[in-house]
Amino acid sequence: MRTLIPTLVFLVLASYCHGQVEQDKALHFLGGNLFGLAGAGIAKQASEGNRIWTFVGSVAGSTLIGLAKEAVDAGQRENGWDNDDLAATVLGGVTVGVTIDLFSKKDDKKRLRGRYSQLDLKKQKPFPYPKSEFVVWDGNLPSLNTLGLTSISL
Repeated sequence: MRTLIPTLVFLVLASYCHGQVEQDKALHFLGGNLFGLAGAGIAKQASEGNRIWTFVGSVAGSTLIGLAKEAVDAGQRENGWDNDDLAATVLGGVTVGVTIDLFSKKDDKKRLRGRYSQLDLKKQKPFPYPKSEFVVWDGNLPSLNTLGLTSISL
């Protein structure tokens, strides 16, 4: 009952807000969702489940299709480039990216699925610094001219 009443109130208010959005923007949002989903799937396969690349793929997929659609619209007489349409398309991709990240977090053992980075700090050994010695001639370090580097700027 706690969640039922706020959910019903939200749905009633959302139905009134639907009239404020143009149908064209809603279609661009839906197109951004679909192509963002395709971009996220491709990026997830290519990056072996890296969550950041999955999100980037989602946004990139929707951005590419939004730019392509607006480029086609810009070439038409009765239509033109519309930044609001492009924003609605990219927002569709961002929405899909966030949704995928929220709902695909855990596997069967309740551990995070995928990584933010491929770097594993536990397995890395400290970097072995080489022992370097300075070359000293007559008690002085060599100058840049001696090393072949001149002070003449290009």
